[in-house]
Amino acid sequence: MLKRLKQRLESILKGVEEELEEREAEALTTEEKPEKKEEEEGGKREKAKKEGKRIPILQIELTESLLDNVLWQIELAMLENNVAEEAASHICESVKEKLADRVVSRRDVGKLVKDAVREEIERLFELQEICIEDVIEKKKKEGKPALILFFGFNGAGKTTTMAKIAYMLLKKGYSVVFAAADTFRAASIEQLEEHARNLNIKVIKHRYGSDPAAVIFDAMKYAESKNIDVVLADTAGRSHADKNLLEELKKIVRVNKPDLRILVLEAIAGNDIIEQARRFEEAGVDGVILTKWDVDEKGGAAISAVYVLQKPILFVGTGQSYEDLEHFDKEKLLHEIVGR
Repeated sequence: MLKRLKQRLESILKGVEEELEEREAEALTTEEKPEKKEEEEGGKREKAKKEGKRIPILQIELTESLLDNVLWQIELAMLENNVAEEAASHICESVKEKLADRVVSRRDVGKLVKDAVREEIERLFELQEICIEDVIEKKKKEGKPALILFFGFNGAGKTTTMAKIAYMLLKKGYSVVFAAADTFRAASIEQLEEHARNLNIKVIKHRYGSDPAAVIFDAMKYAESKNIDVVLADTAGRSHADKNLLEELKKIVRVNKPDLRILVLEAIAGNDIIEQARRFEEAGVDGVILTKWDVDEKGGAAISAVYVLQKPILFVGTGQSYEDLEHFDKEKLLHEIVGR
């Protein structure tokens, strides 16, 4: 995944260290010849070694100009790896505020910058995690089915992702029913029914053009009467510029009060993920699933999504089969970006 970004960051920081070494060498030649300096200081250094004293090494001030140069390169590297501009700029500005004017060993500059970048990215992921099973168990104690609503941009893989979640829940012993609340897109109900046949799950549906909020309402009534644990509701894939469909989504939420609202986003969405996330945030988002994680060589979408929504990433899609759904591992992501 993010190994390309990690390699780019390592290259940038190595270049900074080499530049500082060159500056040190230039400073020595302008002051006095190294041979003379060594002769004069030789006795002092030898004495210091014998006495076990630490020999001072070059110190450098992390000026704003020095940091601006480094962080500009890092920001560009993030942009090249699908981190949205707004998120990349925020991370770099935070690193600058943290390190500016500090006096440090030249040898530590690269590590300090890398650690600061890691800490700022890690801070974005310090979010309360959500466990779908906990949500379902809480509703079971109330004697009610849980309602999980799926929404997202056209073509993001929302319906297939919902089927993957259904497969996971069935494997854990939960009973599931589908609500075909995408009554807008042609063949959407048939697509969901195909997944339902594969998984042996009941689909509650109405005619195309009917009220999607009513479809979900009926699915909840059915689940309650049959003691089914969870309703997974599909919705029409929306363009983030489609105001009418977004208003419809807000109505679905208002009428049915879902227990969990999951936004499905493509890991390859790039900078556009910021606008998608902001618009769907109007309907409320509890968690995110990133699809096409397996085909994305850059992976910056995870950083962009949590920066905007401040909501956890629950899963990532890693293929087309029902088993291809993995819990999102933020520690693995951080390691792939900047190492330990």
